Amino acid sequence: MNIHGTTSLFYASTTPGARPPGRLRYLVGGTGSPVVLLHTVRTQAEHFHRLIPFLLPHHTVYALDLPGMGHSDITPGASYTEPSMRHAVADFLTGLDLRDVIVIGESMGAVLALTVAADLPERIRRVIAINPYDYAGGIARSGLLARALMAGIRTPGIGPIVAGIEPRPAVRAILRGGLVDKSVLTDEYLDELLAVGRRPQYAQVAYSVFTNLPSLIAARSLYPRVKVPVRVVYGDKDWSRPSDRHANEALLPHADFVHLPNIGHFASLEGPVAIAALVV
Repeated sequence: MNIHGTTSLFYASTTPGARPPGRLRYLVGGTGSPVVLLHTVRTQAEHFHRLIPFLLPHHTVYALDLPGMGHSDITPGASYTEPSMRHAVADFLTGLDLRDVIVIGESMGAVLALTVAADLPERIRRVIAINPYDYAGGIARSGLLARALMAGIRTPGIGPIVAGIEPRPAVRAILRGGLVDKSVLTDEYLDELLAVGRRPQYAQVAYSVFTNLPSLIAARSLYPRVKVPVRVVYGDKDWSRPSDRHANEALLPHADFVHLPNIGHFASLEGPVAIAALVV
Protein backbone atom coordinates (compact mmCIF):
# COMPACT_ATOMS: atom_id res chain seq x y z
CA MET A 1 0.00 0.00 0.00
CA ASN A 2 2.10 2.90 -1.29
CA ILE A 3 1.12 6.32 0.05
CA HIS A 4 4.37 8.03 -0.91
CA GLY A 5 5.71 8.66 2.59
CA THR A 6 8.21 7.39 5.14
CA THR A 7 7.50 5.69 8.46
CA SER A 8 8.72 7.42 11.61
CA LEU A 9 8.29 7.03 15.36
CA PHE A 10 7.55 9.65 18.00
CA TYR A 11 7.80 8.97 21.71
CA ALA A 12 4.75 10.36 23.52
CA SER A 13 5.78 10.80 27.12
CA THR A 14 3.52 13.22 28.96
CA THR A 15 0.08 11.65 28.93
CA PRO A 16 -1.35 12.45 32.39
CA GLY A 17 -3.27 10.00 34.52
CA ALA A 18 -1.91 6.84 32.90
CA ARG A 19 1.25 5.15 31.73
CA PRO A 20 2.83 6.84 28.71
CA PRO A 21 1.60 5.24 25.49
CA GLY A 22 5.13 4.72 24.19
CA ARG A 23 6.14 5.35 20.61
CA LEU A 24 3.56 6.54 18.12
CA ARG A 25 4.15 5.46 14.56
CA TYR A 26 3.32 7.92 11.79
CA LEU A 27 3.69 8.28 8.06
CA VAL A 28 5.10 11.53 6.73
CA GLY A 29 5.60 12.90 3.24
CA GLY A 30 5.09 15.89 0.97
CA THR A 31 6.07 19.54 1.29
CA GLY A 32 4.22 22.63 2.43
CA SER A 33 2.08 23.55 5.40
CA PRO A 34 1.41 20.66 7.80
CA VAL A 35 -1.68 18.47 7.76
CA VAL A 36 -2.19 15.91 10.54
CA LEU A 37 -4.54 12.97 9.93
CA LEU A 38 -6.31 11.14 12.78
CA HIS A 39 -7.98 7.84 11.95
CA THR A 40 -11.17 6.02 12.94
CA VAL A 41 -11.91 3.37 15.56
CA ARG A 42 -10.01 0.10 14.89
CA THR A 43 -8.03 1.43 11.94
CA GLN A 44 -4.67 3.16 11.49
CA ALA A 45 -2.74 5.66 9.35
CA GLU A 46 -3.35 3.58 6.21
CA HIS A 47 -7.02 4.42 6.53
CA PHE A 48 -6.13 7.58 4.61
CA HIS A 49 -4.32 5.82 1.75
CA ARG A 50 -6.78 7.17 -0.83
CA LEU A 51 -6.77 10.74 0.55
CA ILE A 52 -3.05 11.30 1.11
CA PRO A 53 -1.99 11.43 -2.57
CA PHE A 54 -4.33 14.40 -3.13
CA LEU A 55 -2.77 16.29 -0.19
CA LEU A 56 0.93 15.64 -0.83
CA PRO A 57 1.43 18.20 -3.63
CA HIS A 58 0.48 21.07 -1.31
CA HIS A 59 1.17 19.89 2.25
CA THR A 60 3.50 17.98 4.51
CA VAL A 61 1.21 15.18 5.62
CA TYR A 62 1.51 13.39 8.96
CA ALA A 63 -0.75 10.33 9.26
CA LEU A 64 -0.67 9.10 12.84
CA ASP A 65 -1.30 5.70 14.38
CA LEU A 66 -3.14 6.57 17.60
CA PRO A 67 -1.82 5.03 20.85
CA GLY A 68 -1.78 1.23 20.79
CA MET A 69 -3.34 1.14 17.33
CA GLY A 70 -1.80 0.34 13.97
CA HIS A 71 1.92 -0.13 14.60
CA SER A 72 2.22 2.24 17.56
CA ASP A 73 3.57 0.73 20.75
CA ILE A 74 1.24 -1.29 22.95
CA THR A 75 1.94 -0.36 26.57
CA PRO A 76 0.33 -2.53 29.28
CA GLY A 77 -1.83 -0.40 31.53
CA ALA A 78 -2.04 2.52 29.09
CA SER A 79 -5.34 4.39 28.98
CA TYR A 80 -7.49 4.62 25.86
CA THR A 81 -9.94 7.22 27.10
CA GLU A 82 -10.50 10.34 25.02
CA PRO A 83 -8.46 12.55 27.39
CA SER A 84 -5.47 10.19 27.22
CA MET A 85 -5.55 9.92 23.43
CA ARG A 86 -6.06 13.69 23.17
CA HIS A 87 -2.97 14.33 25.28
CA ALA A 88 -0.96 11.88 23.15
CA VAL A 89 -1.93 13.81 20.00
CA ALA A 90 -1.07 17.08 21.74
CA ASP A 91 2.33 15.58 22.66
CA PHE A 92 2.82 14.73 19.01
CA LEU A 93 2.08 18.27 17.83
CA THR A 94 4.24 19.93 20.46
CA GLY A 95 7.02 17.35 20.32
CA LEU A 96 7.49 17.91 16.59
CA ASP A 97 6.84 21.64 17.10
CA LEU A 98 4.14 21.65 14.41
CA ARG A 99 2.41 25.01 13.94
CA ASP A 100 -0.26 26.42 11.66
CA VAL A 101 -1.59 22.87 11.36
CA ILE A 102 -4.70 21.68 9.58
CA VAL A 103 -5.99 18.71 11.59
CA ILE A 104 -8.23 16.29 9.71
CA GLY A 105 -9.90 13.61 11.79
CA GLU A 106 -12.47 10.99 10.91
CA SER A 107 -14.89 9.28 13.35
CA MET A 108 -12.98 8.96 16.63
CA GLY A 109 -10.24 11.05 15.02
CA ALA A 110 -12.75 13.83 14.33
CA VAL A 111 -13.57 14.08 18.03
CA LEU A 112 -9.86 14.22 18.86
CA ALA A 113 -9.25 16.87 16.20
CA LEU A 114 -11.87 19.10 17.84
CA THR A 115 -10.75 18.52 21.42
CA VAL A 116 -7.06 18.99 20.62
CA ALA A 117 -7.98 22.26 18.91
CA ALA A 118 -9.72 23.32 22.12
CA ASP A 119 -6.48 22.67 24.02
CA LEU A 120 -3.93 23.94 21.48
CA PRO A 121 -5.49 26.77 19.47
CA GLU A 122 -2.09 28.44 19.08
CA ARG A 123 -0.82 25.53 16.96
CA ILE A 124 -3.86 24.71 14.86
CA ARG A 125 -5.00 26.72 11.86
CA ARG A 126 -8.26 24.86 11.36
CA VAL A 127 -10.05 21.56 11.83
CA ILE A 128 -11.86 19.32 9.39
CA ALA A 129 -13.94 16.88 11.44
CA ILE A 130 -15.38 14.07 9.31
CA ASN A 131 -18.32 12.05 10.68
CA PRO A 132 -17.56 12.65 14.38
CA TYR A 133 -18.11 9.53 16.47
CA ASP A 134 -19.64 11.30 19.49
CA TYR A 135 -23.03 9.63 19.93
CA ALA A 136 -24.37 6.46 21.50
CA GLY A 137 -24.65 3.39 19.31
CA GLY A 138 -21.91 4.22 16.84
CA ILE A 139 -20.44 1.15 15.18
CA ALA A 140 -23.42 -0.94 16.32
CA ARG A 141 -25.37 0.91 13.62
CA SER A 142 -23.24 -0.80 10.96
CA GLY A 143 -25.42 -3.91 11.01
CA LEU A 144 -26.31 -7.12 12.83
CA LEU A 145 -22.72 -8.37 13.15
CA ALA A 146 -21.55 -5.08 14.63
CA ARG A 147 -24.39 -5.10 17.15
CA ALA A 148 -23.46 -8.64 18.17
CA LEU A 149 -19.81 -7.63 18.49
CA MET A 150 -20.56 -4.68 20.76
CA ALA A 151 -22.94 -6.77 22.87
CA GLY A 152 -20.21 -9.40 23.30
CA ILE A 153 -17.60 -6.81 24.26
CA ARG A 154 -19.91 -5.45 26.94
CA THR A 155 -20.46 -8.94 28.42
CA PRO A 156 -18.52 -9.35 31.70
CA GLY A 157 -15.70 -11.85 31.56
CA ILE A 158 -15.63 -12.48 27.83
CA GLY A 159 -15.33 -8.92 26.52
CA PRO A 160 -11.57 -9.02 25.78
CA ILE A 161 -11.92 -12.41 24.12
CA VAL A 162 -14.71 -11.17 21.84
CA ALA A 163 -12.70 -8.05 20.97
CA GLY A 164 -9.82 -10.24 19.81
CA ILE A 165 -11.89 -12.50 17.57
CA GLU A 166 -11.72 -11.04 14.07
CA PRO A 167 -12.79 -13.49 11.36
CA ARG A 168 -12.06 -11.95 8.00
CA PRO A 169 -15.68 -12.16 6.73
CA ALA A 170 -16.98 -10.49 9.90
CA VAL A 171 -14.46 -7.63 9.78
CA ARG A 172 -15.20 -7.09 6.11
CA ALA A 173 -18.96 -7.05 6.75
CA ILE A 174 -18.69 -4.56 9.63
CA LEU A 175 -16.49 -2.17 7.65
CA ARG A 176 -18.66 -2.48 4.56
CA GLY A 177 -21.59 -1.45 6.76
CA GLY A 178 -19.97 2.00 6.90
CA LEU A 179 -19.66 2.31 3.12
CA VAL A 180 -21.96 3.04 0.23
CA ASP A 181 -19.38 2.01 -2.38
CA LYS A 182 -18.24 -1.34 -1.01
CA SER A 183 -15.48 -1.67 -3.61
CA VAL A 184 -13.23 0.88 -1.85
CA LEU A 185 -12.57 -1.64 0.92
CA THR A 186 -9.72 -3.44 -0.85
CA ASP A 187 -8.26 -6.80 0.09
CA GLU A 188 -4.88 -5.12 0.60
CA TYR A 189 -6.25 -2.71 3.18
CA LEU A 190 -8.27 -5.43 4.92
CA ASP A 191 -5.17 -7.65 5.08
CA GLU A 192 -3.23 -4.83 6.77
CA LEU A 193 -5.94 -4.33 9.41
CA LEU A 194 -6.15 -8.05 10.14
CA ALA A 195 -2.36 -8.37 10.40
CA VAL A 196 -2.30 -5.58 12.97
CA GLY A 197 -5.12 -7.30 14.85
CA ARG A 198 -2.84 -10.31 15.34
CA ARG A 199 -0.22 -8.31 17.21
CA PRO A 200 0.40 -9.56 20.77
CA GLN A 201 -1.93 -7.79 23.24
CA TYR A 202 -3.83 -5.99 20.47
CA ALA A 203 -7.05 -7.65 21.60
CA GLN A 204 -6.74 -5.84 24.93
CA VAL A 205 -6.22 -2.53 23.10
CA ALA A 206 -9.32 -3.12 20.98
CA TYR A 207 -11.33 -4.03 24.07
CA SER A 208 -10.14 -0.91 25.90
CA VAL A 209 -10.90 1.34 22.93
CA PHE A 210 -14.40 -0.05 22.49
CA THR A 211 -15.26 0.08 26.18
CA ASN A 212 -14.03 3.67 26.42
CA LEU A 213 -16.15 4.94 23.51
CA PRO A 214 -18.47 6.76 25.98
CA SER A 215 -15.55 9.10 26.71
CA LEU A 216 -15.86 10.34 23.11
CA ILE A 217 -19.44 11.35 23.86
CA ALA A 218 -18.38 13.10 27.06
CA ALA A 219 -15.74 15.02 25.07
CA ARG A 220 -18.48 16.97 23.32
CA SER A 221 -18.45 19.23 26.38
CA LEU A 222 -15.19 20.69 24.99
CA TYR A 223 -16.64 21.65 21.60
CA PRO A 224 -17.78 25.14 22.67
CA ARG A 225 -14.17 25.92 23.59
CA VAL A 226 -12.98 25.45 20.00
CA LYS A 227 -12.14 28.88 18.61
CA VAL A 228 -10.25 27.97 15.42
CA PRO A 229 -12.16 27.65 12.12
CA VAL A 230 -13.98 24.32 11.90
CA ARG A 231 -15.56 22.45 9.03
CA VAL A 232 -17.71 19.47 10.05
CA VAL A 233 -18.23 17.00 7.23
CA TYR A 234 -20.96 14.36 7.24
CA GLY A 235 -21.55 11.68 4.66
CA ASP A 236 -25.28 11.62 4.03
CA LYS A 237 -25.22 7.86 4.73
CA ASP A 238 -23.12 8.17 7.89
CA TRP A 239 -24.18 6.25 11.01
CA SER A 240 -25.02 9.53 12.78
CA ARG A 241 -28.67 10.57 12.90
CA PRO A 242 -30.14 14.03 12.23
CA SER A 243 -30.51 14.55 15.98
CA ASP A 244 -26.77 13.82 16.47
CA ARG A 245 -25.84 16.34 13.79
CA HIS A 246 -28.20 19.03 15.05
CA ALA A 247 -26.73 18.64 18.53
CA ASN A 248 -23.26 19.39 17.16
CA GLU A 249 -24.55 22.37 15.20
CA ALA A 250 -25.70 23.82 18.52
CA LEU A 251 -22.33 23.16 20.17
CA LEU A 252 -20.33 24.51 17.21
CA PRO A 253 -22.43 27.48 16.08
CA HIS A 254 -19.60 29.07 14.08
CA ALA A 255 -18.59 25.90 12.23
CA ASP A 256 -19.23 25.24 8.56
CA PHE A 257 -21.31 22.05 8.12
CA VAL A 258 -20.94 20.15 4.85
CA HIS A 259 -22.87 17.08 3.68
CA LEU A 260 -21.39 14.76 1.06
CA PRO A 261 -23.89 12.83 -1.07
CA ASN A 262 -23.73 9.03 -1.31
CA ILE A 263 -20.96 8.78 1.29
CA GLY A 264 -21.02 6.60 4.41
CA HIS A 265 -19.04 6.64 7.65
CA PHE A 266 -15.62 5.99 6.11
CA ALA A 267 -15.62 9.09 3.95
CA SER A 268 -11.85 9.18 3.43
CA LEU A 269 -12.14 5.88 1.57
CA GLU A 270 -15.21 6.83 -0.44
CA GLY A 271 -14.75 10.55 -1.08
CA PRO A 272 -11.04 11.47 -1.02
CA VAL A 273 -11.37 13.97 -3.86
CA ALA A 274 -14.24 15.80 -2.17
CA ILE A 275 -12.37 15.94 1.15
CA ALA A 276 -9.16 17.14 -0.47
CA ALA A 277 -11.13 19.90 -2.16
CA LEU A 278 -12.42 21.01 1.23
CA VAL A 279 -8.85 21.22 2.50
CA VAL A 280 -7.75 23.42 -0.39
